[in-house]
Amino acid sequence: MAEEPDATPTETAKEAEIDPSPPPQAAPRKRRWGRLVGYGFLGLWLTVATWNLFKPLPAGVSIRGEIVNTPLADLKFLSDVTSADVHGVPVIRQEIFDEVLRLIGAAREYLVLDFFLFNSHRGTDIDAKPHRELSVELRDALMARKRAEPGLRVLVIVDPINDVYGALPSRDLATLRGAGIDVVRVDLDALRDSNPIYSAFWRLTMRWWSGDGRGEARFANPLDAGPDRVSFGAWARLLNFKANHRKVVLGDDGRGGLTGILTSANPHDASSRHSNVAIRASGSALLPLLESELSLARAAGWKGDWRLPELLPPVVVSPETNAQVQVLTEGEIGRAIVNNFAATRAGDSIDVAMFYLSERSVVRALIAAAKRGVAVRVILDPNKDAFGRTKNGIPNRSVATELGAAADGAIKVRWFRTHGEQFHTKLVAIRTADEFWFTLGSANLTRRNLDDFNLEANLAASVPLGSNLAAQVTGWFDSMWTNRGPPEMEYTAEFGAYADPAQGTYWLYRMMESTGLSTF
Repeated sequence: MAEEPDATPTETAKEAEIDPSPPPQAAPRKRRWGRLVGYGFLGLWLTVATWNLFKPLPAGVSIRGEIVNTPLADLKFLSDVTSADVHGVPVIRQEIFDEVLRLIGAAREYLVLDFFLFNSHRGTDIDAKPHRELSVELRDALMARKRAEPGLRVLVIVDPINDVYGALPSRDLATLRGAGIDVVRVDLDALRDSNPIYSAFWRLTMRWWSGDGRGEARFANPLDAGPDRVSFGAWARLLNFKANHRKVVLGDDGRGGLTGILTSANPHDASSRHSNVAIRASGSALLPLLESELSLARAAGWKGDWRLPELLPPVVVSPETNAQVQVLTEGEIGRAIVNNFAATRAGDSIDVAMFYLSERSVVRALIAAAKRGVAVRVILDPNKDAFGRTKNGIPNRSVATELGAAADGAIKVRWFRTHGEQFHTKLVAIRTADEFWFTLGSANLTRRNLDDFNLEANLAASVPLGSNLAAQVTGWFDSMWTNRGPPEMEYTAEFGAYADPAQGTYWLYRMMESTGLSTF
C-alpha cells in the first residue's frame, strides 16, 4: 500500500502561522494574574474598610463636657406632640421652633446652628401641604436678625444631604450666604464609615469618578418625588448612610451669656408634624458644644476666627435649686446611657421614648436592669412611616419583641400611634432614690448614632427628684403612656398592636445593625 507523502516544508510553515492555540502556559498564566489582581483588590478593600472603621476621630467629635452646676431656672423642657383624641380628631401641640425663633431674636453677638435637615423636601407627598414651612421660617428669622444686628456673626452648619450631595444646591442656603451668613457643609468623608462593606468600595472606585454630585442628572431625587433629577454621584454618596445628625442652636442671650437648644427636631417641612423633644439651657456647660461646632466647621474649610465667649461662673445657691448639666456627643452619649443603666437597682425606674432602638449594648443593659428589679417602660415609633413611604417595622418591632421575651415581660413596651408622621423623640430618663437623670437630643439608640459614626449632640442633666423639671419630663412621658388628656387622647397603643415575633425579621435587623447596611 502506498504511503501518504510527507507534508512539504512550505505547508508546515503555513500551519504554524495559522495555529490559533496559545502556548501551553498562557491560559494558566492569565488565570494566575486574574487571581492576583482579585486578591490584591480584596486586600486593599479590607485595608480601606478597616482603617475607615477605626481611624482617629476628627476634632470636635465624641465630646464629654464637664459636669457644671446650673440653676434649674436655666433649663426648660420643650416638646412637640402630634396625636389624635378618642374621636380621631388630630391634635398638634408645638413649642420647639417657637423657642428656637425666640432664641434667634434675642442674639446680638453670635449664633451657631447645626441641623441635619434644613430644607423643604417633602418625600413622596409633594402635593401635601406641610403643617409648617419650618425651613422658610428659620431662614427668614436668621435674615431678619442679621438685618437688625449687622454685626451679628451667624454660622449655619448642615449635612450635605440638604444640597442632595451637590446635585441640587439649596436655594434657602444660597439665600443665607447672600445675606452674609456663613453656611458650611460638614465633611462626611472625614468621619468613620458605619457601612464599611459599601463605603470601602465607594472610596476605592466611585468616589474618584462619580464626582461631588454635580454630574449629569439622570436619576430620581431620593428626597423628593418632584421633577428634579440628580446625578449618579449623589446616589453613590447617599448609600454611605452617614450623616451630620446633630440638631443644635447656640447663641448669646443678649446679655453676655450663652444659651442653646438641643433637640430631636429638624427645620424640615416634611418633618413639621413629627413628635419631638428639646431642652433649652444656658451657661458654661454649653461651651464644649460650641467649641465642637466651630471645630467641625473649620475642618470643613470654614475660615472664621471666632473665639469662645468668656462666661461668668454660675451662681450656686443650694443643691435643691441646681442641676448638674453635661454636654455629650457621639460615642459619649452611648457610654453615659449604658453606664447609668448599669448603675440602677431594684426600685429604680427607666423610661425610654425613642424613634429607633437597636444598639446591642443598650438592649442588653435594659434587659439586665429589668432582671434586677428596675421598672422599665419603653415608648417606640412603630417604624411604619417615612415621608409617604411605608416601612417594614425594622428595627423597633423586632427589638421590642426581644425585650419582652428576654425580661419575662418585666419590660413594658407601648407604641406611639403615628398617622403618617413619626414619633421622632430621643429621650432617656432614670429615676433612682437620689436623683432624676435624663438625656435628650439628636441621638437614637442605634450603633450608627452611639458608636462614633454619625455626628450627634445630647444634653444630660441630673436634677433633684422634687424639681419642676423632673416633674415636667415625667409628666410628659406619663401622659403618653396612659393616654391622659385633656382631652382624652390616644397617644400610644398596646404592645400587641405592632408586635413582630418573626425570626426572619429579627435576624434581618441583626444583620443590618451589625454591618451598617441600613438607614438606622
